[in-house]
Amino acid sequence: MVHSVRQAWAAVTAAGRSPRADGSAPDTIRPLFAADPQRFESYAFRADNMLLDLSKTALDGRAMAALLDLARVTGVEARRDAMAAGEHVNTTENRRALHMALRAPAGATRASGGAAVAAEIHSTLSRMHAFTQAIHGGALRGATGQRFTHVLNIGIGGSDLGPVMATRALVNPASPMTALHLGNVDGHGWRAILATIDPARTLVLVASKTFTTQETMANARLVKGWLAQTLGESNAASHMAALSTNLAACADFGIPSERVFPFGDYVGGRFSMWSAIGLSLALALGWDSFERMLEGARAMDLHFLKAPLEANMPVLMALAEVWHVNALGLNRRAVLPYDERLRRLPAHLQQLEMESLGKRVTLEGETITQATGPVVFGEPGSSAQHSFMQMVHQGPEPVPVDFILVARPDHPWLENHRILLAHGLAQAEGLLAGKDEAAVRAEMTAAGTDAATIEKLLPHRIFPGDRPSTTILLPRLEPFTFGQLIALYEHKVSVLGTLWNINPFDQWGVELGKQLANPLLEELETGSTGTTPHDASTTGLLRELLRLRGDG
Repeated sequence: MVHSVRQAWAAVTAAGRSPRADGSAPDTIRPLFAADPQRFESYAFRADNMLLDLSKTALDGRAMAALLDLARVTGVEARRDAMAAGEHVNTTENRRALHMALRAPAGATRASGGAAVAAEIHSTLSRMHAFTQAIHGGALRGATGQRFTHVLNIGIGGSDLGPVMATRALVNPASPMTALHLGNVDGHGWRAILATIDPARTLVLVASKTFTTQETMANARLVKGWLAQTLGESNAASHMAALSTNLAACADFGIPSERVFPFGDYVGGRFSMWSAIGLSLALALGWDSFERMLEGARAMDLHFLKAPLEANMPVLMALAEVWHVNALGLNRRAVLPYDERLRRLPAHLQQLEMESLGKRVTLEGETITQATGPVVFGEPGSSAQHSFMQMVHQGPEPVPVDFILVARPDHPWLENHRILLAHGLAQAEGLLAGKDEAAVRAEMTAAGTDAATIEKLLPHRIFPGDRPSTTILLPRLEPFTFGQLIALYEHKVSVLGTLWNINPFDQWGVELGKQLANPLLEELETGSTGTTPHDASTTGLLRELLRLRGDG
């Protein structure tokens, strides 16, 4: 098998380096459209009403054959099925990866986590539902008898990024509560929130699996102190709930067990939005919307589990990533959602992809000799067109782009939406087509530009084109399609883990910073240095901080 995997990788590499049969370079895209007017139909894929267009990439028959062979010999289907069956695919932590089980309906036979896990998940969902209904119906109220109108979620990483993204994507004028999020330990974030909320009508959720996450607990103590100061010490607990598995620590903090909603260690933070971590979504959006989000994700789960590799959207997206990163050496990717509601999607994908795939050793502990994922960045379109898209169009290295378009808006200003869609389509078309010297010369001549000016400006106005992009088209942005979209990217990540032979479900690099911060915090608290050895730079910076703070 090792020899077969090596051969498969060699075929992918060869497809990215050697000319095609027609003599065109393997990274060019325009010749593929010239040779095949029906290329869109061949490289557009569907799951329900979602469409994935890979036609504006340099993938051709030779590349796709090599990539699909790679998927087969690396065991993408077997690893997918092992994950669905609840095997311990997170080998470095000896854990399962059961995010699909979080959205499996009662009675599901596939990707349900097994009877015990399914019962545990649905018990928590039932409690979340009852709690949500009690809050919305007024059966559970604040200490002063007023209804809760705001929910403040305190978390960090996956306990914050996912809920923030989903809330901003799906909140609407009819949403039952206002959601606020406190993630960064920087007190300026709390100051900004503090000016907008009434403690008597605010429900606080503390999201930490272990209930020991330093940043989250610092913020939780801050907010609990505010509740105690404004409502009275004995009333603070009635305004709090926890998303955690550490019942003892929650009780010590003053949150009783009936207000604690657990999630298992088989769920990583960046995959946890579908679990108890989603309670803020259920409260802010309504239970029906939360359920529809789970159903959308489940629909993508079933597509991932059942569709053949040749038509499997998560698999195809992962193969396109391998093509760009490993075959063509393109180590950056931009994400441009042309919908303002998805403005936090790039940040969520940064964590989902870079935390999952930022690994330097294989599953066997051997040093990796190839790239495992690009740097992911992005902003909503059309705003991004006025910032980093200049580099994407004319920079020396192509940057693959994910364009996400939504056909129908949920607002009445159709002219604005038509302009938005036109710009999204135009950006992808411009990256593909570019503008050559002849076109620039003709355009400037037609505008009456003199010959000398044309010659001077000509190099600056040429666009090379042949720059790859992928387009995901949604009919509308609503809970079901949103769930589909996020699950699509989740499964893409798990497939990439298989293709690159790495564990996408651990995050040891996150732990290092936590360990190093503790002795530095002690030194900042005591105002002294030298108690713990540091490098010269860190020691110098620490002394300078203490001096500027007035401690030295």
